[in-house]
Amino acid sequence: MPRAINKLNQLKINKTTKTGLYADGGGLYLQITSTGAKSWLFRYMRAGKARGMGLGPLHTIGLAEARAKALDCRRLLLDGKDPIDTRKDERQAQLAATGEMTFEKCAEKYIAAHRSGWKNAKHADQWINTLTTYAYPVFNSLPVSAIDTALVMKVLEPIWTTKTETATRVRGRIESVLDWATVSGYRSGENPARLKGHLDNLLPKRSKVQKVAHHPALPYGEVGKFVGLVRAQDGAAARALELVILTASRTNEVIASTWQEFDLNTGVWTIPAERMKMGKEHRVPLSARAIEIIKAQEAIRQNDYVFPGARYGKPLSNMAMLELLRRMGRTDITVHGFRSTFRDWAGETTHYPREVCEAALAHGIKDKAEAAYARGDLFTKRAALMQDWATYARPDAHP
Repeated sequence: MPRAINKLNQLKINKTTKTGLYADGGGLYLQITSTGAKSWLFRYMRAGKARGMGLGPLHTIGLAEARAKALDCRRLLLDGKDPIDTRKDERQAQLAATGEMTFEKCAEKYIAAHRSGWKNAKHADQWINTLTTYAYPVFNSLPVSAIDTALVMKVLEPIWTTKTETATRVRGRIESVLDWATVSGYRSGENPARLKGHLDNLLPKRSKVQKVAHHPALPYGEVGKFVGLVRAQDGAAARALELVILTASRTNEVIASTWQEFDLNTGVWTIPAERMKMGKEHRVPLSARAIEIIKAQEAIRQNDYVFPGARYGKPLSNMAMLELLRRMGRTDITVHGFRSTFRDWAGETTHYPREVCEAALAHGIKDKAEAAYARGDLFTKRAALMQDWATYARPDAHP
């Protein structure tokens, strides 16, 4: 007769790698996730519903200790108590008795301390939203000192392979909050959210699970005809989209532009550092057509923004140009994709050096040694490049 409990042994635990649940008996299971991480799970029925309670990762909780924890859970059930609710009550009682800071409170203080240094208010909102969605439900009201590797993995594992970019941001934000808590004296020891030399041993590499998402772009050979169609459209969104195309700029750089950024006498648009992705001021050479667009907007000036939105005193919505593409029946391309259109044209049909083309896109130089010597912004060469691009993008350039 097969044993009802103690079915597993250390050899079987070490050799088993396939994703799934492996019963030891008495409600105790070895759980192996799709990432290969192994942990203990206690499963039971309560009020007709199946529940599962994590007992800790295998690398921390051995087989004997997991069996002891499962026994404690079975005893609670015999006494009419729910193991999960009991553990939650114990942790909340510990928190109330010690007055310890929770992770959520630490996160609030971290965000408040750094908010003024972030580029815009949306960044703080993104922090709050991602932590509220993924971290707070797992960490609950636990003291920040109680956050361990198992809890961090419980946050990350469900989204690491399906929402890799989001999971990466969540991990980094958890790490930052825990670092703040350590420096502030609310916890001690290693940071369980650290990737290098720690979580990278438990999670697959991003490059193995994340597919690079390219923004759908218009083939450069079609840009002249497309610009002609854009010019036939009414409204600020159409004018803004043409400027995006002619300057190879990002959406936010264009829609949030203000009059004081433009010097039409010299044909220079200076975008302040706080609106640039790289956090560095960027000078954009304006082609003759780009200057025409700005002057046309100036003739109907409403407020400080070159492209005013529907709401008084606000710029054009960041969805306005995407909505314009939808109305034009071009759901196959994106606004950001026009940067790729420009880069493909510059790389495949011109003889401008790579560094000039990259500078036109305000891309940073990844090589630190090279960046140390690249102190100029290649403005004169970029001006020639952007005028050539504007000429190529004219509706009558490709009959």
